[in-house]
Amino acid sequence: MNSTGLTNSISERWKSPWRISKTVAISMAIGIILLSSSLLVFSPSSACQVPAIYNYGDSNSDTGSVSATFGRLPSPFGETFFGKPSGRCSDGRLIIDFIAVELGLPYLSAYLDSIESDFRHGANFAASGSTIQPVDGKLFDAGFNPLSLSIQLSQFQQFKDRTIELYTQDRNLWRQGRLPRPEDFSKALYTLDCGQNDLHFGITSMGDEEKAVASIPSLINQFALAIEELYQEGARIFWIHNTGPIGCLPFFVINYPPKPDNADQIGCVKSYNAVAQEFNKQLKGKVSKLRTQLSDAMLILVDIYSAKYSLISQAKKYGFDDPLSYCCGHYEDYRVDCGKTLQLVNGTNVYGGSCSDPSKYISWDGIHYTEAANKWVANRIIDGSLSDPPAPLIKACR
Repeated sequence: MNSTGLTNSISERWKSPWRISKTVAISMAIGIILLSSSLLVFSPSSACQVPAIYNYGDSNSDTGSVSATFGRLPSPFGETFFGKPSGRCSDGRLIIDFIAVELGLPYLSAYLDSIESDFRHGANFAASGSTIQPVDGKLFDAGFNPLSLSIQLSQFQQFKDRTIELYTQDRNLWRQGRLPRPEDFSKALYTLDCGQNDLHFGITSMGDEEKAVASIPSLINQFALAIEELYQEGARIFWIHNTGPIGCLPFFVINYPPKPDNADQIGCVKSYNAVAQEFNKQLKGKVSKLRTQLSDAMLILVDIYSAKYSLISQAKKYGFDDPLSYCCGHYEDYRVDCGKTLQLVNGTNVYGGSCSDPSKYISWDGIHYTEAANKWVANRIIDGSLSDPPAPLIKACR
């Protein structure tokens, strides 16, 4: 019974032929107050009113930075939701898009995209192919993006400083333009999804999982420094994703097939997943220490690994086909990069097009997830059941 129903019930009792004592009446009145208070606490209005999101990471959350900077992604990227390439490495939306929807905010504009971008409710600094560690010659030659996490932080600092400078000139800027209010920076949600490319580089370039594991402490320290730097800039609410099961990505399973004793029950590369698990273990320990240092900040660590592995290991149950296959980049028996054309020795051109139904696939192109898979994962993490501490997304500021 809700508070209105309970109040009406009491009113009817006062009209009844029998009388109740003053003590009982007072007790019941107190009960109404307590019930009303509890309803207020758990009502939708108690959800966090997050004014903006600032996101950092790689292609798992890039909404257009690399596409705007280094060349637009081709079709069929974006075909499922946007109907055209949207700068996202998927057929549709990413997890960060569903996070924005949950908070009642528009999709994040990429900071480096100058066309039709609106930054009133945040900005996305994530860049496909980026790493936590600064990019040196080896990383660059391996195809990784120079827009590393430290560069993304520099971009944010410039964005924040210039926004505040403009507001000192015109206090009505928020109504007129596409920039956030200065006070929104401390109330915003700061999301981070980094590390997969660092582990990718460690595994493929070093050719030794032990060497990849040995590089993890340095990566975690650099990640922690980034959080501390954001804290110094006024960030107080952090939503941090650990890294997913990279040994289950079709790219690794197909190009680096595991030996029988190195494959788990669904065919993922166990040793690669072990590297990801070690990264996540050390990240969890570091975030725990940061909570004691940054006592007035909320640092929520989200177990993306568990969500993604659960989906992959139970793909059939959730309506997906073979979890180790992918949708875009096939032409009969040929592997062609998604959206690209490959010329065969005989001069024939083959196109890496999309499958007939991307919603049946977890992997879009062998590395990135489809919109259907991203939506599934997002639905599993926004309720807070995979968060440490266990806090739903809409209560992250509490």
